[in-house]
Amino acid sequence: MPKAVLDTTVLVSVFLKPISGGVSFDLLHLAEQGSFDLCLSNDILEETARVLLREGRMRKRYEYPDSAVVEFCQNIATLSTIADNLPEVSVVRDPEDDMIIASAIAVGADYLVSRDKDLLVLREHGASRSSPPRNSCSRSESVGDLFRATRR
Repeated sequence: MPKAVLDTTVLVSVFLKPISGGVSFDLLHLAEQGSFDLCLSNDILEETARVLLREGRMRKRYEYPDSAVVEFCQNIATLSTIADNLPEVSVVRDPEDDMIIASAIAVGADYLVSRDKDLLVLREHGASRSSPPRNSCSRSESVGDLFRATRR
């Protein structure tokens, strides 16, 4: 079964727009169905919570209680394989993003799905391929089609 790491940008998108037809939401739904193994790290989950709990524009536009963020992160953790013993890496322009690459390496991920341009420019790192959600999620719910755009 393919393994995929979804980064913070994708998880935040799922939380803010939990509707069918949204590519990030549909991708997570495929993970729930067992179409691929969702892999994360505690660092990714913590960053997701930190971004969603931070006061600012997002909190003003989308009203949600802190408890919804905690519940979301707990549910995602339950669904995921959690990477541990992350290797030290320094490959991304933004050092904060290195944990995403490290998570993919630690679990031997086939794919890394992100909206972050610093990660997308890598295209491939080791055995993992990076792709934006819109290129990763097929409406067909076929595992073969799920990441078709990344297999060019």
